[in-house]
Amino acid sequence: MQISELLTPVYDAAWLPWAVQYFFLIGISATTALTAAFSAFGRADSPARRLLPAAVTVLLVSAIAAPVSLLADLHQPGRFWHFYAHVTPWSWMWLGALLLPVFVILSLLFCAAWWRGRDSGMRAVGAALAVSALSILVYTGAEVMVLRSRPLWHTVFLPVNFALTAWLGSLGAMFLMGRWLPGGMRAMPVDMLRRLSLTAVAMMALGAGAWALLGMLGMDPSFDAALRLFAEFPIWRISLAGAVITAFCMIALLQRPARTLAESLPSAALALTMLAAAWIFRWVVFMSVQGVPKYGAGLYLYDMPWGSDGLLGMVGVLGLCVALVAAVTYALELFPARERGTAA
Repeated sequence: MQISELLTPVYDAAWLPWAVQYFFLIGISATTALTAAFSAFGRADSPARRLLPAAVTVLLVSAIAAPVSLLADLHQPGRFWHFYAHVTPWSWMWLGALLLPVFVILSLLFCAAWWRGRDSGMRAVGAALAVSALSILVYTGAEVMVLRSRPLWHTVFLPVNFALTAWLGSLGAMFLMGRWLPGGMRAMPVDMLRRLSLTAVAMMALGAGAWALLGMLGMDPSFDAALRLFAEFPIWRISLAGAVITAFCMIALLQRPARTLAESLPSAALALTMLAAAWIFRWVVFMSVQGVPKYGAGLYLYDMPWGSDGLLGMVGVLGLCVALVAAVTYALELFPARERGTAA
């Protein structure tokens, strides 16, 4: 009789923490673009139009910072040109290389039209921007969903959850951004933001319920894979409990009246909770799921790098976003947006 000892190989993670930053920022950017494009068609005195300063600021910051994270996730920025040198239309990443520059350009044009007070131009660009934002949400969800080897990824609910959690993070970013814009939180349509946030939470709950129902009917294998993880590994049960607690915290904060949410501390607590929920969801999807072996038992161990591929890179992206927020809000103080007009 012979005994063969099988050792787990050591290999690099397919998705680095840079990917978490990219999907977090591009999701916020795309859903903010949809919100801003919708707001552009509101009446001049409507709450939707009052939301535009915060939406435009979040859109501008995230549309600039997201491609930086993507280039870093490609391990070396020089690889980006490979997508254009080699035509591979069956690859969602190749399609994304075409869709992303269009989205960034439209985002910058929309922000410029808003700043110059060109309503007709903003609406025209906003319609194209909305279509482009939807294409970004489709491509970012599909490039992960197509991986059949991971049941937790290979489900139609993954792109849906990416979009809904991104919208939640987008609304949280607007809650946070309002305090640094001219007029402060008093100028923000807090009640509208509150209602939109409740809608996002309700849609996430409906999505989770539909996923569970289809899973119990045997129509979505990802549900069975998740149940196995929750049953066998305490860390996944802790993650589930944390998600439920976070959801109840958000709902409790959103039940407060708009005048209370306009205050500094409650609005900051709500904003940071919403942003954290969107970010942690992506961390679990990318980094934690990679720790689940495709074959065999147990979990793979992941060591967070301290350098540019890990913690330092994450801190760097945060610093970039903070710098962009400071630059944009300072610029708006020096050069306020022009009065709304109808010129093209």
